[in-house]
Amino acid sequence: MQVPTNLITLTTRIFLQVRPVTHQYLRTWKRMAEKIPDPELRLQSMMSIATKTFHCEGGSIYGLLARDDYKEAIKFIVAYQTISDYLDNLCDRSSSLDPLDFAALHEAMRHALTPGAAQSDYYRYRREKDDGGYLTALVQTCQQVLGNLPNYEIAAGILHRLADYYCDLQVYKHVRKEERVPRLKAWFNQHKANLPDMTWFEFAACTGSTLGIFCIVAQLFNKNTSAELVVKIAEAYFPWVQGLHILLDYLIDQEEDIKGQDLNFCFYYPSKDVTVVRLTLFYRQAQLSVADLPDAEFHHLINRGLLSIYLSDYKVSRQKKVRRVARQLLSIGGSESFFFYLHCWIYRRLT
Repeated sequence: MQVPTNLITLTTRIFLQVRPVTHQYLRTWKRMAEKIPDPELRLQSMMSIATKTFHCEGGSIYGLLARDDYKEAIKFIVAYQTISDYLDNLCDRSSSLDPLDFAALHEAMRHALTPGAAQSDYYRYRREKDDGGYLTALVQTCQQVLGNLPNYEIAAGILHRLADYYCDLQVYKHVRKEERVPRLKAWFNQHKANLPDMTWFEFAACTGSTLGIFCIVAQLFNKNTSAELVVKIAEAYFPWVQGLHILLDYLIDQEEDIKGQDLNFCFYYPSKDVTVVRLTLFYRQAQLSVADLPDAEFHHLINRGLLSIYLSDYKVSRQKKVRRVARQLLSIGGSESFFFYLHCWIYRRLT
């Protein structure tokens, strides 16, 4: 089975292959979430699936890189993304602001990338504890998929590094409001010597995506994948593709984050014009960074798709400043991005 290289084949396979399999797995997790004994954990698990399904739908597109094994790759992607979304809900709506609690919860994401690792008490620092085995089952599903990959060890170290970035971000951005920016700036200062020219909040955005993990895991289903290729994928996706992904996410969430008094990295751009310049840079660097990867056109399509998926969201039309930014950003993706944008716009309004 070939990896799609144009929008027609990509969108066809999304509808015929990716989306049905993704929703099949999500239904399984939803049924288990409905039976969680603790009412707060049950609520947050069900809300994360109900409101963030598109995260799994988007991430699962990477399953196509696994070719004939796409269903197994999607199984991992849905389970891992469901962990991410569930924990994000728990931290956003937490009964505590304890960094130890957030770190303990996110041990699940590290264990999910470690076949054979024993689970710990992820809820040990919070009142709500009884999830009926929900989080452990998600972790074990990820471990089972990765444990069946004979070449997993060539990628384990890099996958853990990407996960560590993600988990550290979740801790730093959910602590007490007055501690968030100082912690994030100090964290950035530890890493900036090894980064291209960017701000502390752009670095934080780059760490907040799971796309690099999904891309690498799906690629591992191809037996000829080498350690060198894994490194190339990681360097292509972090920082530029992941940064583009999360900055677009924050761009469209500004209105609701103002209302919820939540941290939003796009708030720190001094003007609309600077926002456009920086997101344009991230897009162009993302396109350059994937150009030497196998199936490069697929990755180019993903980057154009990120523009289309986020900029077609309902939230954009409700925010005048974001609308102006969106129009300028959409133009840099060319005709394919606009075609995909129309596709996404219609899909969102018919489903």
